[in-house]
Amino acid sequence: MTDFSKVWVRPRARGPGVRLAISGKWRKRALAFSADYGLLVFFFAGWQIASTQGWLNPAVIPPLDKVFYALWNGISSGALLDDITISLQRAGLAFFSAVIIGIPLGLFMGQIRPLERALDPLLQLFRQTSALALYPVFILLFGLGESSKVFVIFWAALFPVLLATISGVKEVDPKLLEMAKTFGARRLTVFRRVIVPASVPSIFVGLRLSATTALLLLIAAEMIGANKGIGFQVMNAQYNFQIPVMFAAIFLLALLGLMANRILVTLQRRLCRWNTHNH
Repeated sequence: MTDFSKVWVRPRARGPGVRLAISGKWRKRALAFSADYGLLVFFFAGWQIASTQGWLNPAVIPPLDKVFYALWNGISSGALLDDITISLQRAGLAFFSAVIIGIPLGLFMGQIRPLERALDPLLQLFRQTSALALYPVFILLFGLGESSKVFVIFWAALFPVLLATISGVKEVDPKLLEMAKTFGARRLTVFRRVIVPASVPSIFVGLRLSATTALLLLIAAEMIGANKGIGFQVMNAQYNFQIPVMFAAIFLLALLGLMANRILVTLQRRLCRWNTHNH
């Protein structure tokens, strides 16, 4: 009786068709990567070459390898970890406070049109007033401590999510509302099953703008009266002419912004699978 476990089976050689399919697959991935990130890679390569060859002043714009070394050294040594933690606490507290207040208030105001029309001029006035211009007022009210920093970030992050939520509620298809009422749905059911789901894409647009605004205001808030944080490190490195460290902190802020945006985009795609237009 033959022991098949000891029988050696010669593996099949990949035919030309399989090799062509694999190479075509990798070619498509390479083209997709080039289309998405080719210009960014070209920009960074040009930066490195121009700074290394002296076409740019390396004392002002250092080569990328020195910037990345400074970033890695700051993170691996733990020097930047405290700053990252404190900055995330400030921006996170302000952002989530804006979300907790802005979304419910926007859902409420969007359904009551007279209230929304009455408050819209005031909201637009506050929205057009720069939060940085109001920062001295917040310092006078709350002092130079954490409260003023968190509040100025909250103030700037509130309006994108609030106004986007109001806009999302106002743009709900009236036919959906009429259909729900025709089938005898109560007002709370219409709100929960129609208004909120239809407003989610617009709300996420506001969330992404709000997260970006929170990080931008974080830098400005930490440049005034702070001794910790990534924004403080940017200014401190600039004062001490540690330019690679300054660029490293800037890259770190950009990376945090990209991560926050990616998290929100992923969450939006999962919650809005029915919407083929979400990004």
